[in-house]
Amino acid sequence: MQAEIAIIGGSGLYEMEDFTKEAEIEVPTPFGMPSDRIVIGTLKGKRLAFLPRHGKGHRILPHEINYQANIFALKKIGVKWIISVSAVGSMKEEIKPGDFVIPTQFIDMTKRRKSTFFGDGIAAHVSFADPVCPVLSKLISDTAKELSYTVHHGGTYICIEGPQFSTRAESELYRSWNVDVIGMTNAPEAKLAREAEICYATIAMATDYDCWHEAEEDVSVEAVIKTLMENVSKAKRLISNLVEKIPEERACPCKDALKDAIMTPKDKIPLETLRKLEPIIGKYLK
Repeated sequence: MQAEIAIIGGSGLYEMEDFTKEAEIEVPTPFGMPSDRIVIGTLKGKRLAFLPRHGKGHRILPHEINYQANIFALKKIGVKWIISVSAVGSMKEEIKPGDFVIPTQFIDMTKRRKSTFFGDGIAAHVSFADPVCPVLSKLISDTAKELSYTVHHGGTYICIEGPQFSTRAESELYRSWNVDVIGMTNAPEAKLAREAEICYATIAMATDYDCWHEAEEDVSVEAVIKTLMENVSKAKRLISNLVEKIPEERACPCKDALKDAIMTPKDKIPLETLRKLEPIIGKYLK
């Protein structure tokens, strides 16, 4: 089953009134299995795929997520647009818990993530100066404004290893870098989506002030979940209003990200690697 638009986020996101679920499919990849089965269905005339990032029941820690398998599986079923829905901590006073942020930059502080499809005899270096799709991020931001949500377009998402929240010293250090939100998952997804030539953008939902804010309580799982659940219905409404605006044809740089990125001549790439990456590199090596 095919779908051109994918949502990566909590497993409850596909429980929308207008969403018609058609199937749950397993999509094996050369990198292993994705976080869970992919839910396929239709929303306002658009085919959608939903992938729970942490698995159903939130059982996979951020550093345990098989990011390669998740993005490869979505590529395999024809996805061209990925909307990532994520809980984040706010690093600025003006971004209040409950606000939505559409970041346009990432700082990747992770240490144990596999965030490339390349290696094993093939070298490629994609441009990542602007890590999110400009078309998709603007559509998300504009749609949120139409719904009268408090939304901040732009800014930097710092991605930490976790699973622990930051120390106060770390939080203050990141704030000195002028970052806007903090999370644990989106940088590897964005890197792999770019290599797969999939448009990627984030709906970041601020749930807390991390631990830097002296007037607020330190971040806790209970506080995060409470604010997150309050925003789930808003996220569903945003997605429902957004999908019908996503264009059929792409005019952004994301669709040709690998055009000049593959450094290794075809005759030097091991046959096994060629076969493994065919869904991603096939059009360039014919």
